[in-house]
This record gives sequence, structure tokens and C-alpha cells, in this order.
Amino acid sequence: MKNRVVITGLGVVAPNGVDVSEFTDALKTGKSGISFHQNLKDLNFSCQIGGIPNISEALKSQYFTDLQLRGFNSSGILYGCIAGIDAWRDAGFDMKPDSDVDYDTGLIFGTGTSGVEKFREAIYKLDEGLVRRLGSTVVLQTMASGVSAYLSGMLGLGNQVTTNSSACSTGTEALLMGFEHIKNAKAKRMIVGSCSDHGPYVWGGFDAMRVMTYKHNDQPEKGSRPMSASASGFVPGSGAGALVLESLDSAVERGATIYAEVLGGAINSGGQRNGGTLTAPNPEAVQHCIKNAIRNAEVEAKAIDVVNGHLTATAKDTLEIENWTKALQRSGIDFPYINSTKSLVGHCLAAAGAIECVASVIQLKEQFIAPNLNCEDLHPDIERLVTKDNIPLKTLELNFDILAKASFGFGDVNACVLFKRFMV
Repeated sequence: MKNRVVITGLGVVAPNGVDVSEFTDALKTGKSGISFHQNLKDLNFSCQIGGIPNISEALKSQYFTDLQLRGFNSSGILYGCIAGIDAWRDAGFDMKPDSDVDYDTGLIFGTGTSGVEKFREAIYKLDEGLVRRLGSTVVLQTMASGVSAYLSGMLGLGNQVTTNSSACSTGTEALLMGFEHIKNAKAKRMIVGSCSDHGPYVWGGFDAMRVMTYKHNDQPEKGSRPMSASASGFVPGSGAGALVLESLDSAVERGATIYAEVLGGAINSGGQRNGGTLTAPNPEAVQHCIKNAIRNAEVEAKAIDVVNGHLTATAKDTLEIENWTKALQRSGIDFPYINSTKSLVGHCLAAAGAIECVASVIQLKEQFIAPNLNCEDLHPDIERLVTKDNIPLKTLELNFDILAKASFGFGDVNACVLFKRFMV
């Protein structure tokens, strides 16, 4: 007998909201988190806008001790710990430094790169021969698993603790890995999510690839334009999303608030064949991933009411919509409603999947669809596949039950998960 898996806690650090309440309000009102950054202009970036969460020193002190913050310079780990602790508290648990080890709870928290600013700082010190002044936390702040190491220690978690990394699909993949762990009775609870650093040393490579927009430096909120005919590349973002997954039996036993149920999903790779490359998806594999997710969730494609897409505001948006229509065998007016959280926060890279999973669950719980900003000029190739009515430009209140969320990443990797509204 496999366990049913539900979501009992949410945490988010996004460019347009640094807690669930603020983020929910931003989703409902269509508030953008994209702004201009002078340092990017000074460094001759083509794209000088981006999404960076607003974290004050006072907020940091609510999660970290003065000792922990001494020499701390890793934004991704900071974001991940705040989101993870918020999700843990939202699920009804406390953070106690002297607590017993919780062997029933594990953690899978992903990232792309970790502590880039800290690593740069260390390089300069080493080049100056100051190896003894690197500090005792430089390794923790720059190793890939730094976020899971910090967060699991702050919460005293004793089940599996690990960090995954699969480019833009990292967060959705982490959720599905945690789901399988609970489904197979290897843990009662899993904190899952992902995070991403911000700044020029993370974003510079993408600017060099010319995949980020350069046309909206004077109008930042107009820059992120998924599915738009005038889309000219993605806007970089950063932050973290976290979810507490729990067996239904455990959640019911302790009277927890249940946001939604995870029905199932799928993870795969296109093998960089049939059009797939290091930076482009294999369409056949994407369709396989969506179909397998639906089959594993034990629902029919026609039951999907809403899709939260990957949709980055690049030339691949049309291909993604085409893949959805083929995988679901639904097009035109029969296609589900679809939106892109990236129109509000930009592309948060390794954090994208987790932030967008949080956004998906919020929309399902609150029964609304967040708007697609800047999509008034829907791409004509997309309009030939689905109707404009399925791509809401304003917040839409809707009674719906099942939402599909997918993420696709560099390396030709894919992840898709299905969430269901939980009814007592």
C-alpha cells in the first residue's frame, strides 16, 4: 500500500514577495518583481534588469544568529534557509536549536551554483596569499550541498538530506524525489525545494549567450514576456521556494492544514537527441515526460484544468505549447488554461521550479489563475495552437481541481508534476 502525499507547508523568497502572504498577493494583483540594476549597466551587460528578493538585515536576524551571519555571503543559501524554515513553521513545526534529531523528516533542496560571491571573495584572498583569512565557513558556503547542510542543521533533520542539481528543472525534480520517498514509506515528511544566487557572476554567462532581453532596460516590468510576439529573451531572477511534503496519514493524525495533494509526476531526459542539445529540449522527450506524469498520477489528460508552464520568453515558448498540445491531445478552446509565473518574477534559474511549484499550489488552494503579464501580443504561432481565452491577461477566479506544472532545463532534462485540490 503506497502512501498518499500532501503538501502541509509553503515558504517562498521571490522577487515580488518574501513570504507566502506577500507572494500570494503579488500573484493575485499581477505585481512584477523585476527592476533595473545599475551594477549590471556598469559591467556592460546587455540585460540590465532582473528579479532580486528584498531581504533586509532585520529579516536575516530572524533566521540566523550573529555568529552565523559573520562572513556570510551566499544569497542562494540565505534564500533557501528562509524559505525552508518558513515552510517548516507553516506546517506547524518549530525551529529549536536543542531539539532531538527528527529521523522521520528529510530534506531534498536543490541549487545550480552555490556561493558564487563567496567563491569570488575567496579567490581574491588566495591570490593575495591570505589563505588563513578565508574564514571557517568558506567551504560550507561554496559547496553545492551548502543549502541542505545549513537548513538540515537548523531544523535537526535526520532522514535523507541531499542537494540535487538539474538546471532549471531542479526544484520540480526535488519535489518529485521527495514525493517518491514518502510514497514508499521511507519518511513521514520531506522538505523539498530549490534556490538560486543572484548577481552578475551568475547571470553573466547567460548575457554572453544572448538569451536575456536587452530591449526593456528602461521599462523593467515590461521585460519578462512569455508567449509574447515581442518576447526577446528571458529576464534573470533569483530566490527560493520550499514545500513540506507529508504522508496523508501523518498530516491527518496531527490535524495539519493541507494545501494540496501531489498526485504524481515524471522526470526524464531527451538524451540530447532528436533536436535536443545542451541548451534545447528534445520535443519527443518533453511529450513523454508529460504523458508519463499523467499516467503516474492516474488521471486522464482531459482532467487537467490548468498548466503552469516553464515558458521563459524565448524562442522555445512556441515549441513548449506545441509539446503540451501533442502530449495532452488537446488544442484550441479545448486546451487548459495556462500561465507563466516568469512573467512576474523572471527566470529564477535553479530556483524557478520550486518558486513556480509554490505559485501553482497557492493558485490551486486559493482557486485563481495569476495573469500572464506582457502577453497582450500573443505570439501568432501560439495563437494557432490555443485560443487567447486560455491565456489570461488578468487574474481569473476559477473553480478547478488539477494543475500540471512542468520545468525543462539545460542538459535536455525535464520534470512534470500534477497537483490536486484537497477535499476533506
